[in-house]
Amino acid sequence: MQSGERRTTLADVAAEAGVSVALASIVIRGAAGAGAATRERVLEVAQRLGYQPDSRARLLRSVRTRLLGVVFDVRHPFHTDLLTGLYDAAGAVGYELTLSAVTPRRDERTAIGGLLQDRCEALILFSPRSRTADLAALAARLPVVAMMRTVRQRAVDVVRTDDTRGSELAVDHLVDLGHRRIVHIDGGALPGAAERRRGYQDAMRRHDLGDLIRVIPGGSGEDDGARAAERLLPDPPTAVTVFNDLSATGLLDVLRGHGHPVPGGGGQRFHGGVSVVGYDDSSFSRLAHINLTTVAQDVAALAAGAVRRAVARIEGTDVEHREVVIEPRLIIRGTSGPAVPG
Repeated sequence: MQSGERRTTLADVAAEAGVSVALASIVIRGAAGAGAATRERVLEVAQRLGYQPDSRARLLRSVRTRLLGVVFDVRHPFHTDLLTGLYDAAGAVGYELTLSAVTPRRDERTAIGGLLQDRCEALILFSPRSRTADLAALAARLPVVAMMRTVRQRAVDVVRTDDTRGSELAVDHLVDLGHRRIVHIDGGALPGAAERRRGYQDAMRRHDLGDLIRVIPGGSGEDDGARAAERLLPDPPTAVTVFNDLSATGLLDVLRGHGHPVPGGGGQRFHGGVSVVGYDDSSFSRLAHINLTTVAQDVAALAAGAVRRAVARIEGTDVEHREVVIEPRLIIRGTSGPAVPG
């Protein structure tokens, strides 16, 4: 290559061969996961274009750090709960975590960039918002595990809760209590929101309540739940399922503030009012003054699954794509109760 001439990159090889960067990387590294014809085509293109892997980067990667990089969002209490489980799971197999946070003024791309500089051996991303193509490009550099989000890309492993089933559990519980007018507060485009919305709709139809389906725009924060509650006034339904626990607390505050009691509010049990079911079983939902009925994500199982997939990729014991789906469970507390007949 002459001075000033642009170096051929792996992306150039992938584009010429008509494959993804992630698949081209698998071929160049000699890893399993590519068919014979694809492998032959990529190697031919690499030779023709004069592609040379960066030996310095390869040398750096060969030095073990035993670090798993984790990207989480400080605005989501459930992410904090999940970190506790992840530390336990990583420590049990001799790995350490290094953390990089998404904040209101620090986006996911920046958070990921910080971990790449720390020479992590794999990345575990909590509810990633990045495009699938960007996650695939990242997975060409090091193993990537996406948690609590479906990613249709074979280079990226997924560990998530069965969110469709989780919402079905919430609706089934409320119907068993006699509720029919059940509304869902949505999570919009957030990871997991589409599955939770579908679970609500499927369960309502299964109970012959399809004509009563109502989805209200929401989000992941308390303010989102509060705004959704304002839209339900002055004639609220008898029960509400909410995208997550944090949004549910905003909903509860507005309902109670406008004189619409919630079962178990103030520590008193009674029939009627507006029943509310959250999602996540965040640690704060167990506090006595909240006492939220919710769908629990299994923190220990999610954390163990994510670490297991990251380490399997790092150590080459299982480099095939895996999607690990964990069953949720319903936790019944004080914010759900029988509907008033009539």
